[in-house]
Amino acid sequence: MVPRYSRPDMTAIWTPEARFRIWFEIEAHATEALAELGVVPRAAADALWAWWRTKPRIDVDAIDAIEAVTKHDVIAFLTWVSEQVAAHSGEDWARFMHQGMTSSDVLDTCLAVQLTRATDLLIADVDALLAVIRRRAEEHKLTPTIGRSHGIHAEPVTFGLKLAQAYAEFDRARARLVTARAEVATCAISGAVGTFANVDPRVEAHVAAKLGLAIEPVSTQVIPRDRHAMYFATLGVIASSIERLATEIRHLQRTEVLEAEEYFSPGQKGSSAMPHKRNPVLTENLTGLARMVRGYVTPALENVALWHERDISHSSVERYVAPDATITLDFALGRITGVIDKLVVYPARMQKNLDRMGGLVHSQRVLLALTQAGVSREDAYRLVQRNAMKVWESDGALSLSELLKADADVTAALSPTAIDAEFDLGYHYKHVDTIFARVFG
Repeated sequence: MVPRYSRPDMTAIWTPEARFRIWFEIEAHATEALAELGVVPRAAADALWAWWRTKPRIDVDAIDAIEAVTKHDVIAFLTWVSEQVAAHSGEDWARFMHQGMTSSDVLDTCLAVQLTRATDLLIADVDALLAVIRRRAEEHKLTPTIGRSHGIHAEPVTFGLKLAQAYAEFDRARARLVTARAEVATCAISGAVGTFANVDPRVEAHVAAKLGLAIEPVSTQVIPRDRHAMYFATLGVIASSIERLATEIRHLQRTEVLEAEEYFSPGQKGSSAMPHKRNPVLTENLTGLARMVRGYVTPALENVALWHERDISHSSVERYVAPDATITLDFALGRITGVIDKLVVYPARMQKNLDRMGGLVHSQRVLLALTQAGVSREDAYRLVQRNAMKVWESDGALSLSELLKADADVTAALSPTAIDAEFDLGYHYKHVDTIFARVFG
């Protein structure tokens, strides 16, 4: 976790204090269920919760000091809690914690809680982004701009349509996050190798209900890691969507294009050497952050193959992947939301770029009009292309419509008035409302 690319609400989920608090709740709820089943004294569960209600400070340093001796994090935690509960109640009631459980019951269930809380924040992030994209899309619904394929002028679109596409993509991202949340929101309290030999399945059901999780159908000794692989793959896809939108903005901000650019705040500096520079630093940063989130996907996929009922080859990976991927994506979603919210759009430059190539963007309409007038498609393509290439080679100095009207082979099929009709920009926007209705409802 890099503080520069972190936000406090998401970071708080992954602190040692937060992890230990979840561990305690898992253990206390399990002890509570065991008490209801008559396996441990009711007083044991009551003593745990009585100490907890004092809102104790989690002494991470003390737990770490115990772990330095035990070389086992869960045992170190249980030892520290036992000391605190005994000091509070005057009796070692905490000895009844962890009855029949194994460390993975605590670790995996805790990870499920953390990932679901993190996902709730990510879903809220996407909701905020969707709201901003929709507002800007409506604002520029009919702002004419050039559509590009292979980076080359193709046909007219609107800037609103560009943003509508982004909206639809992040709407899918939201749906994927909801699915991913359900995928990882499972609880496992099944004991060694997952057989429930020493802990009743009703304990698992009780803990799951208290923590808002589903029951893992079969957990061996760990929750199956295909769930986590799918989760982090989902985060990787969302990061790629962020990069796609960021890359579009970076291209639009190039000096030769300059149809839109990141907001440049008063006092901001673009370069230590060149005072004139206004660089797309935020979207470039987002491109890099997307690479990092995607970088966590492969280790998560490789975590799926564990030995037999359990090994811990996944553990060290997840200590990196879980906090870093969620924290980085949370930051990136917040950043792209700010970029779109304050994006400076230049409609006049968009129109200038549309007009730059002498009407070449209308070549398909002329092609189709010629075929409708009885010219074969092959001949129609040849007639339009030979005039279009002249415009291309003139760097837009020549006009396609004027060249076509001076071409006898073309005017044999289309009148000058008919040719002019094919250069109507508004023709390309007749279905914008239909697309917007599909995207926004």
